[in-house]
Amino acid sequence: MMEAKRKESGKHQNRGSRNRGEMSSPHHKPLPKRIILVRHGESEGNLDGAAYTTTPDHQIPLTQQGLVQAQQAGERIRQIVSAMSRDWKVYFYVSPYGRTRSTLNEIGKSFSKKRVIGVREECRIREQDFGNFQVEERMKVVKETRLRFGRFFYRFPEGESAADVYDRVSSFLESLWRDIDMNRLHSDPSNELNFIIVTHGLTSRVFLMKWFKWTVEQFERLNNVGNCEFQVMQLGNGGEYSLAIHHTEEEMVRWGLSPEMIDDQKWRAHSHKGEWNERYSWYLDTFFENLQDSDSSVEGENDEPNPPFPLYKYA
Repeated sequence: MMEAKRKESGKHQNRGSRNRGEMSSPHHKPLPKRIILVRHGESEGNLDGAAYTTTPDHQIPLTQQGLVQAQQAGERIRQIVSAMSRDWKVYFYVSPYGRTRSTLNEIGKSFSKKRVIGVREECRIREQDFGNFQVEERMKVVKETRLRFGRFFYRFPEGESAADVYDRVSSFLESLWRDIDMNRLHSDPSNELNFIIVTHGLTSRVFLMKWFKWTVEQFERLNNVGNCEFQVMQLGNGGEYSLAIHHTEEEMVRWGLSPEMIDDQKWRAHSHKGEWNERYSWYLDTFFENLQDSDSSVEGENDEPNPPFPLYKYA
């Protein structure tokens, strides 16, 4: 009788182990191989700021050059996603603005229907709201004020701050992970999945800030990418995403990443998910001044031993 119970118990344990293994298997919930952030092509507003005085921001169209840029970006992106795999798919997220929708349309000319799982218009990755119709002379003064105040926290009159954009991008990222977690995209695990997000310059910077946990100070140093330039976050062998797998150090310097941020991207390219990057103290040094390396340099020799429970439990 006891032997039979042990055998039955073993069966349940083995079955549980198999289930846990299946759930944790990368084939159960495949992560996208790449998340590609694309800034829209050249728009009429990029050429002439006066366009915003008569045309709502969301209706600003691409120039002819912007259409060409988008076509060329689509060709380059296709080359990247198809280089290492024959079984690849793409899923698009796009800002609802006219210039991003037009950019997506031109990019799409490089892909066949069988390669595109789907597309979603996503309002949370729209451009920062600068107000309604923008008076050119007034906007010059406002943007000068923003530089003095700080680009992240300055809120445009009748508009948004970059901090506001951060909040909605954070919400978008939560939805993106739920899409992956619940397999809402109906992705075949055998396919190499690529997310392509067609958005705006500041929104891309905020997206990277949120993803890589950059500070406000680090955000302030970041630069916009060019029209239809894209940034490839690629999944490393250890399960972390990194800009350093596809991009050069020179590119990251041009985007405004500091040497420490670039080192972190290189580390992420080979690290395992969940590991703490102990080689770089810059992140802790950002928040603490003269943080000691060991307990012995903080505690005196005759200090009383620590209480058995954290003091806050008795507060």
